[in-house]
Amino acid sequence: MVKKGNVIIIGAGPAGIIAGAILHQKGHKVTIIERDIFPRFSIGESLLPQCMEFIAEAGMLKAVNSAGFQLKSGATFIHNGKHSEFCFSEKFTKGFETTFQVQRDKFDLLLANEVQKMGVKVCWQNEVVSADFSGNYPLLTIKKPSGTSHVIEGDFVLDASGFGRVLPRLLNLEKPSGFPCRQSIFTHVEDRINSPSYDRNKIRIIVHPKHTNVWYWLIPFSNGRCSVGVVADSEFFQVQHSDPEVLLRQLINQEPSLRDLLENSVFDTKVSSINGYSASVDSLYGRNYALLGNAGEFLDPVFSSGVTIAMKSASLAADVLNKQFNNHPVNWQQDFAGPLQKGVETFRTFVEAWYDTSLQDVVFYDKQQTNIKEMICSILAGYAWDEGNPYVKNSRSRLQTLATLCREI
Repeated sequence: MVKKGNVIIIGAGPAGIIAGAILHQKGHKVTIIERDIFPRFSIGESLLPQCMEFIAEAGMLKAVNSAGFQLKSGATFIHNGKHSEFCFSEKFTKGFETTFQVQRDKFDLLLANEVQKMGVKVCWQNEVVSADFSGNYPLLTIKKPSGTSHVIEGDFVLDASGFGRVLPRLLNLEKPSGFPCRQSIFTHVEDRINSPSYDRNKIRIIVHPKHTNVWYWLIPFSNGRCSVGVVADSEFFQVQHSDPEVLLRQLINQEPSLRDLLENSVFDTKVSSINGYSASVDSLYGRNYALLGNAGEFLDPVFSSGVTIAMKSASLAADVLNKQFNNHPVNWQQDFAGPLQKGVETFRTFVEAWYDTSLQDVVFYDKQQTNIKEMICSILAGYAWDEGNPYVKNSRSRLQTLATLCREI
């Protein structure tokens, strides 16, 4: 006989929705607490093919495929006129070969609507203001839009609150990430790109002509709009123009290929900024709770790994919880945190190598062996947990050796 659990999920972003859908389908009661009302703006607009595995597991693949989002088949890297393309169909790991580039307000609302159709309750504009895990069952104090508060009880809490990081903040779990303090400035534009050579099915990652630790993203959507942004160390922005839109335009004009693509674009949305976004915690789980996605750890936006890691954490946590509710022996370190961190560490290695330029040496090397490029491509496609890939199993040493060879040849 299947035993039902009562799970409270904080946050209705991708991690919370995927976890909620999987647990609901396994027969458990799920309540999702969301501070905002959807649709709402969020960054993290370029998905990876690995995401599609988890969307399928949650029973939402048909809805996502038919929503009209921009197809994404790979990535184009650019530096000083040099182009390097990675096509997800040419990867080492078997799996999905395409995904989507999404405006997150529409994507997140779609997922939330799908989980509600399944019968999962989402409590909109409800904020978790305190949490008590001292008893047998966790207690959360919820503040409603009216300003009144009430306490809810569950068997287990999954924190999928993203950058809100509710439980790390309330339970004092946060620790420094180990990454330098970086900042991003970004906006959405009506792009009016008319270049026949521009491939809207690929994200563009462009290295600044003079500063190799500064990079741009250009993410096209299906409605003639693009997300464009710049990432750099916080100190870099402090010596630039103080007005975000003026600064973003200036930086775009410093990169010839991006300047030419966006010469007719209309800046009709406020330029936003996020500073010091990298985050970490002492532990991804504790007594009757676990942290999903950005609530636990966020690395860097360069390889669009955030949503993939979030969905992977949701899938792992849902599986462990289902076993726990059915009295199967579980070990949250061995079954959840450890497996999750294997892929996170692969992404961490690639992020660090990007900023110390060793990965840039690999990406822009034009005589790369096909099988090695396929292995690198698999990780760029989000398959960072495939230990059959040598660049996952021994990512740091393999990547360092490869970068050295690319520089010397």
